[in-house]
Amino acid sequence: MRRILVLFLLLSTGSTRAAIQDFDLVVANGRVIDPESGLDAVRSVGVRGGSIAAIEAGPLRGRTVIDATGLVVAPGFIDVHRHGQNDENYRHAALDGVTSSLELEVGTRDIESWYRERAPGRLINYGVSIGHIGVRMAVMGDAGDFLPSGPAASAAATPEQVAEMARRLDEGLRQGAVAVGFGTAYTPAASPWEVLEMFRVAGRHGASAHIHVRRGVEGVQEALANAVVTGTPLHVVHINSTGGNDVGRMLVLISEARQRGLDVTTEAYPYNRGSTRIESALYDNWERMSDEDIGQILWAATGEPLTRESFARYRKQGGSVIQRPGRMENVQQAINSPLTMIASDASTMRDGRGHPRSTGTFSQVLGRYVREAKSLSLMDAVRKMTLMPARRLEARVSGMRNKGRLRVGADADLVVFDPVRVIDRSTYQQPALAPEGIQHVVVAGEPVVANGRVVDGVAPGRAIRAAIAPR
Repeated sequence: MRRILVLFLLLSTGSTRAAIQDFDLVVANGRVIDPESGLDAVRSVGVRGGSIAAIEAGPLRGRTVIDATGLVVAPGFIDVHRHGQNDENYRHAALDGVTSSLELEVGTRDIESWYRERAPGRLINYGVSIGHIGVRMAVMGDAGDFLPSGPAASAAATPEQVAEMARRLDEGLRQGAVAVGFGTAYTPAASPWEVLEMFRVAGRHGASAHIHVRRGVEGVQEALANAVVTGTPLHVVHINSTGGNDVGRMLVLISEARQRGLDVTTEAYPYNRGSTRIESALYDNWERMSDEDIGQILWAATGEPLTRESFARYRKQGGSVIQRPGRMENVQQAINSPLTMIASDASTMRDGRGHPRSTGTFSQVLGRYVREAKSLSLMDAVRKMTLMPARRLEARVSGMRNKGRLRVGADADLVVFDPVRVIDRSTYQQPALAPEGIQHVVVAGEPVVANGRVVDGVAPGRAIRAAIAPR
């Protein structure tokens, strides 16, 4: 009893203040950037139990200390459009500062299986939508790999098939899907009414619709109309590539819709080449392309330019291609717009082959747009990578309210980078090159990247998932 009384008195008088302020991890003396509060100052961040427990101007004690002197400390980047969802791709994402990776455009046809395959944890956090593409493929009997290459692309659905698609989307949302994914450019035979019916399902659950629109301004108009009719939150994916020379007009449409109270957001990535599947509907008329245009398309597995002969051969085989370059001015307009969040649209990397956006999206924005061009402030760039994507999802996924921020009580998902050195290094020929300047990445309070290298044997990442509806 005497010992207990002494301990109580010590606690009451603050004599053990130093001891009780010990943290699991301290990120010391970094330039802390929090886009929610506007904080931009040198602070030390204390982490305990996977959450941020203190942000102080003075020193903090921790079992593990990261010296962030001269470095920026920001919330971990949230990538809401990343197709690569396996361990290889999570490593590439982490090296680019990403702590949460979500596949919300194509999504999956089976929510339970998708999350079960990744349990109990991965290097970074992960989440997925229930995808109209995959559900349509299942209902229509399309055996394509990832994207439709048969009836899901080319055949109109019967009313019964549309009803079955709606049922499956509803089931996926009840199982905790983050959102509903659409790729109407890949399902050209899906009628406007079919797509509207799928929006209705999303709207009933308050789930955002993440849509690759049919190309051009008309595609955005169709999506906006569906959102208005159904009350569905809308997110237009990769406006830089979908918009092409119309990107300015598409941004105007989204801005005007937001001014009138519509819940609509968009995203962009900083590359003027996209990537897709060669067997997809986007290349159904490839024979009409000139030899010069075909020669600007690269086979992702090797980086080789295609010829008419190799295009025909690979289209029968199926696989990923790097698309023809677009105008860089369109990309710059999209990245610099205050409407866009940053999302990679990262293609699946296989054995180090793929698109460089899988490894360099976020570091490129920080290096080339913030430091070199000075077209974005550091605060604005961090906001596009953290708070904006978190807010897009938090109405349905309550856990996102504690991501994308650097405040006491938020999840300890952090990135520490050197603002003077950060830059992408990956190219179309060497897509697996990691960026420079991303020094440390922390997920749920556990370092997953230390001194620019992935930490082996850790898996603190957890599922990002909406509440599961009771049966």
